[in-house]
Amino acid sequence: MRIVNLHDRPALLPALAAAHVQAFGELLPDWTLLQAEQELRAQQRDAIPCTWLAEDDAGWLGSVSLLHDDHEQIRGWSPWLASLYVQPRARGKGVGAQLVRHCVVQAAALGVPILYLYCEAPMVDWYLGLGWRVHTQLQLGPLAITVMAIGTRDS
Repeated sequence: MRIVNLHDRPALLPALAAAHVQAFGELLPDWTLLQAEQELRAQQRDAIPCTWLAEDDAGWLGSVSLLHDDHEQIRGWSPWLASLYVQPRARGKGVGAQLVRHCVVQAAALGVPILYLYCEAPMVDWYLGLGWRVHTQLQLGPLAITVMAIGTRDS
């Protein structure tokens, strides 16, 4: 498995946008496929916002993004590890953990001291196992979420 910048795989933009809308559209019911694709096209190579893909010889396995803001209701913290997505065929094989670690390392390289993410309750223990800590809990639209944080130099 390798992790590459989205800029190195522009042909995957439509498939990645579709996967993101399907996976995360519940939080953003007005979010369209076109908007998702435009957001991904706006990603940077060596600055925030940026997105990385995990891939193997059979194709892309998952993605993760580093964003300034991840949702309009929680702009008090920044930046965010966001849009962690692993294709069903690659789940349970460490792809997500490698993407998370890669994002943390890249955030540190960009001078980010603390990185945030949010998730629902079933994922909290998984992130704790990767070194994240609970920052706060709150309601985000229809979802009860946990905001988590990690010091990028501690990981």
